[in-house]
Amino acid sequence: MNIGLVAHDAKKKLMQNFCIAYQGILSKHDLYATATTGNLVESVTNLHIHKFLAGHLGGQQQLGAQIEQNQIDLLIFFRDPLTPLSHEPNINDIVKFCDIYNIPMATNIATAEALILALDRGDLDWREIYK
Repeated sequence: MNIGLVAHDAKKKLMQNFCIAYQGILSKHDLYATATTGNLVESVTNLHIHKFLAGHLGGQQQLGAQIEQNQIDLLIFFRDPLTPLSHEPNINDIVKFCDIYNIPMATNIATAEALILALDRGDLDWREIYK
């Protein structure tokens, strides 16, 4: 499955820790991330990550395009709801596309853990049929 990883600045360390904790599961899948998040995760894990541009430089739009083409099966997007961002419309587009294309998305650690464990159990295999 294709898994998207995005983390706002205040959540990048959380993303690194999440990927360390679930490296065994994540290593079985194709990972896509915005540049900074991808580089940070690669620096602490042995995971290979396909990287888009940095989020604010168009990476979130690139990821959104992948989602819009139904090429992402699961999105983990640790966002910082307390810090206003100039590229907020891109973030809203990503959420909207996940809803339109029935792509499971986590925006916090609790949901991310539930989804990654469901992925490991095979509970998200329906995505292969849906595509």
